[in-house]
Amino acid sequence: MAGAPTAQRGTPFSERPDGSARQGSGPAKPPEAPGKPKRPGPRGLGGRARRGPVLAALAAAAVLAGAVTWALYGSSWLRVEKVTATGTGVLTPEQVLAAAAVPVGAPLVSIDTDEVEKRVRGRLPRIDSVDVVRAWPHGIGLKVTERKPVLLIKKGADFVEVDASGVRFDTVAKAPAGVPVLALDAARSPSARRFDEERLLHEAVQVAGGLPAAVARQTVQVRVGSYDAVVLELTGGRSVMWGSGELGDAKGRALTALLKAAPKAGHFDVSVPTAPAVSGS
Repeated sequence: MAGAPTAQRGTPFSERPDGSARQGSGPAKPPEAPGKPKRPGPRGLGGRARRGPVLAALAAAAVLAGAVTWALYGSSWLRVEKVTATGTGVLTPEQVLAAAAVPVGAPLVSIDTDEVEKRVRGRLPRIDSVDVVRAWPHGIGLKVTERKPVLLIKKGADFVEVDASGVRFDTVAKAPAGVPVLALDAARSPSARRFDEERLLHEAVQVAGGLPAAVARQTVQVRVGSYDAVVLELTGGRSVMWGSGELGDAKGRALTALLKAAPKAGHFDVSVPTAPAVSGS
């Protein structure tokens, strides 16, 4: 009679919950004994250790910023002690300094350079530009550029100076040497309704401002009868029919060549620069 089935060798048995054996499983692990939950490690100590240098660095930066601010504004080390002006010609450095009104003794860093420039240009129309710089540790430097007159407008016994941009910037009692006087006769111009005096003045300024230096030195008057009838009166009673203000560079080159080729001529015509003419030699 066959006996009860035997288990395979080496195959352990385990007991099911109902008491029967289960093949292939090891002995059941005993349940873990209840214990206290694990406590986390000391993470807070590392965070505090890292924050320490950061807070120290921030504190040092704050102290440094305070020291710099005090040095710039509160101390007597970096204050305005000297203000200088350069680049003047007609004006004097004293006039520029008076117009700038830079407060001596004020902190150097507190000087508003844009405001200083605005004051100088507003009080001295002859000034075209101003470069205001801080000369550490105690100075302010003003480098100015004056306007140059290219044309004079007669006003009673005085002369109004006009620069190459058409700005009327000063009135003087004596005409500067080498600057021509404007003679404007727009009333007789056939195009007076289209080109008023202001437009003709602009045309005259454009012509005078574009003259070659050698020609400008010999020009004593710019006579404007209409837009396209500009005449230059030169020294020695000579005259030049310039025409309009267009092609100024080409006309200047043509006139320079004519003056060299016919120095004794009395009249020159460069209104058409590609076909210049000379007469009265």
